[in-house]
This record gives sequence, structure tokens and C-alpha cells, in this order.
Amino acid sequence: MPTSAARQPRDLMKLLTRAERLVARRLQAVLDEEGCSLDAWRVLGLLADGQGHHMTAIAEAAFLPPPTLTKLVDQLVDQNLVHRRVDPLDRRRILAHLTPRGQEYWRRIDRAVRTDWPALSDGDDELLRGLLERLAATLDASARV
Repeated sequence: MPTSAARQPRDLMKLLTRAERLVARRLQAVLDEEGCSLDAWRVLGLLADGQGHHMTAIAEAAFLPPPTLTKLVDQLVDQNLVHRRVDPLDRRRILAHLTPRGQEYWRRIDRAVRTDWPALSDGDDELLRGLLERLAATLDASARV
């Protein structure tokens, strides 16, 4: 049975915030060396699957408001890392894809991030991922009620 201290949302929020800021700081240090922002890293990572994604899905995955995403994607297009194409299934929508240069750039920054990423002990990565996914799903479900 959880103790009352374990049920304090303030304590959990403090731990989650601290961990998020430490992760972002470490990640940004690596990305700075590659000339990449954290937001661009999120977008490039989503597009790296090669399937093409519409702007609404990218905005949701990157946690960005649509106008901010549009500016970022415009910059990535100007850098020849991303290109836009009309969705063949819905000609009203635009899909974003990585260019060959964008794919190469993604591989390089992904390799740099993975090299710098600290390893947790055996199984802890999966445990942490599972707990965070469960927390997010629980919070999401309770917000819909």
C-alpha cells in the first residue's frame, strides 16, 4: 500500500521536472556540437522513419504549437534537411520527409546522442519507459473523463 508521501503529486512532479531538465541539458550539449536544436531533433527523429508525416502529427509528437512548427520546418527545408510533398491519399495535406542530406544528418546526430547517453543498469531503461508510459496513459485517461 502506498504511503501518503508516495502519493504526493508535488514530489513526483519535482522528480519528473528535475529528470527532464537534466536530460534536456545533456542532450542539448550534444546537439549543440552538431548545430541542432532539441525541437529540430524531435522533428528529425520522427521523420527518420521514412514514412512522411503531416504537420499536425509532427506538432503533436514534437510538443510544438503549429506556428512554431511551421517556422522550424521552414528552417529545415532551407537547410535542405526536410522536403514537403502533397499527400497522395489526401491532396489537401502536406507530408514532410527527410531529404537524403537530412537522413545523413539524422544518422550523425543520432549516433552522437546514443554515444553520449548514460546507460542505466540492466532492465532499468525498459522499466522506466514502461512506468512513464503507464503514468502518461493514466493521466491522459483521467483528463478525458
